[in-house]
Formats: sequence, C-alpha cells, structure tokens
Amino acid sequence: MENADITIIGAGVIGLAIAAEIARPGLTVFILEKNPAHGSEISSRNSEVIHGGMYYPADSLKATLCVAGRALLYEIAVKNNIPHKKTGKLIVAVKPEETDEIERLHENARNNGVNSTELISTRKIDQLEPNIQACAALYSPETGIISAHDLMNYFLIQARNKKAELIVRTKVARIEQEARNYRIFTENPEGGIFDFTTGCVINAAGLESDTIANMAGGSYQLHYCKGDYCSISHVKRGTVQRLIYPVPAKNHVGLGVHLTIDLSGRLKLGPDATYIPRTGNYAVAAAKASLFYQSAGRFLPFLKAENVSPDISGIRPKLQGPGDSFRDFVIKEDLPGFINLVGIESPGLTSSPAIARHVKKILTGKAG
Repeated sequence: MENADITIIGAGVIGLAIAAEIARPGLTVFILEKNPAHGSEISSRNSEVIHGGMYYPADSLKATLCVAGRALLYEIAVKNNIPHKKTGKLIVAVKPEETDEIERLHENARNNGVNSTELISTRKIDQLEPNIQACAALYSPETGIISAHDLMNYFLIQARNKKAELIVRTKVARIEQEARNYRIFTENPEGGIFDFTTGCVINAAGLESDTIANMAGGSYQLHYCKGDYCSISHVKRGTVQRLIYPVPAKNHVGLGVHLTIDLSGRLKLGPDATYIPRTGNYAVAAAKASLFYQSAGRFLPFLKAENVSPDISGIRPKLQGPGDSFRDFVIKEDLPGFINLVGIESPGLTSSPAIARHVKKILTGKAG
C-alpha cells in the first residue's frame, strides 16, 4: 500500500465532509473506516435535524460552527438535490415557570447570531400548531431536517472525484511518530495487518476518537451517552407540521424527549440521554415507550399510549461526563500534523461542512 499525504480516520459525516473539502488531485488522501460501510454509527443513528444554533454558549465552537454549518448545509442541499425540508421548530413552555428558559434561549440565539427566532404566545402557537399544548414557545423557522445518508453519499462522491480513497473494514491498531510523518498500523477482520506512513492525520473517529488521539500521546476520555427513540404510529398525517421540543434540561446533556418528523412524514420521539458503559448495545427497552409517552404527552395531548413503540437508538461521544458542566467540541492540532476532533456530538451533523472548513484552515495555518 502506498503512503499518504493525509489520512482521515473515520468515515462518518465529519470525516467525509473533511475529505470532500481538503482532497484534490495530486494529493493522496486515505479515509480509513473500521466498519464495512461509511456512516454506520453516529451519523446514521440520529434525528437528522438541521439545528438552529440557540442552545450553545456564545463563541463556543458548537455555536459558531452550528450557525455557519446550517447555512452551508441548506446551500449544499439545494444545489445538489439532497432531500431536506426547512420544517421550523417550536421549543415549548408547558408551564408558566418554564417561560424564563424560553426567553433565555431567545437571548442566547441573538448572542449566537441567530436573528430569526421569535417568542410567540398561545395565539400564534394555535395558528402554527393547533394540536399541541403550550403556554409560550420559541419559534425557530430555520430548523429543518435532512437525509443524513444522502448527505454523506454526496460528500463521499465529492471526495472520490478529487481522488480521495475510502478504505473500509480497516481498524487503526497503533500510531507511531516517525520524524515528520506518522506510521499507522491497521488490521482487518480477516487478520490482515498492514502499515503505511502519512504526513498528516485527521482523527474523526467519533466514538473512538479519544482512543485514536491517545495513541499519539493524548489524554482524552469520552463518555458514552445513549439516546433512545420511539416511533409514533396511527396518528393522522399532518397533525403536527413542525419539530416540537420541550424546554431543555440545564445540564447540557440532552435537549429532552422531543417530536421529530422525517422526510416521509413519519413521527418519532426522542432521544433521551442515559450514560452507559462503553459498549455498542443499541437495544431499546420496551419500557421506554411508556416513559416517552408520559414525557411527550405534556405537550402532545393527541398522543395515546398505544401510539408509541420502541425504535432505534444512538450513542453520543461526550466529553462531558455525568454531573459535568458544558464541554465544547475539541478540534485542534495537538501534535504537528495530527488534528484531533474529539467529542463531536450534536450539532455535529449540522456543523459538518463548517467543521470541514475549520479543519482546512488548521491545515493551511489560517485558523484562529
């Protein structure tokens, strides 16, 4: 196997977006993926929401890259016929004491450069969504949904057109620094082992990004936070037109069990947030249906217990552990030519094209 100029570890939406941004003819770019296909983990197990950018602290990477990424994502989707829809979203206060948090989010949106949000009363809520229950809401018209798989396929095609190479079923086992290069040792499920050198490593390994970073002397520790989903059936199409979110918890762990709509019009509840051991267990307990019904029933009065059933789950790679305060994305060059992306959870999908541009600036020495 030939040596590489740049090796990207991880072929989720972030790794693929970076490959599409930085690859060019004459530059050898490898994208290593341990699974049989790209986008098999975090990138295919999420709500596929294009986030507005009102939740995150001002000037954080999560805030700035979400807002920039949202604009880029809509532009990419429109120009390249990637299925998407600007649905809009309501963050609802069910009780009067929750309105303070709605107002805080509105102010935070302004601080983040999100000028489209609007505080609305019950009258406007009834006009927009007559079948939900709320005493006030924050309306985010720029929130939407997108096909994550089509987006990833677009990034992959762009990367391949620029001569990047995706290598699947290839797990990184060890990384050693050699002068100005890095030697990457890999293995595949059949027991095959090979190694090669690369001038630059971009660690976009998602759930194992701390493991990869620590192979090169890092000291990161991710916490796995599982998010379960439940599907909604036998509810009349069009009962709800927009995404409906509750007031979020103040610990930044999750955004609360909310209602999303996919591009086919299917309704779904979730995700919740539960810290788990570092396993790949994606099973959803049957008891979650009842819990989700009780949680979402506060603002979805049309919902019945029999409408809700367990569906899929995903796992967030959080730097923030149980009881910790907000932790931002880590995107930095920890060693010369070794760029780590650690803790890239929500709003990672929304931020992906902006993250790719940010990494390119690091590569060219223009970030800052």
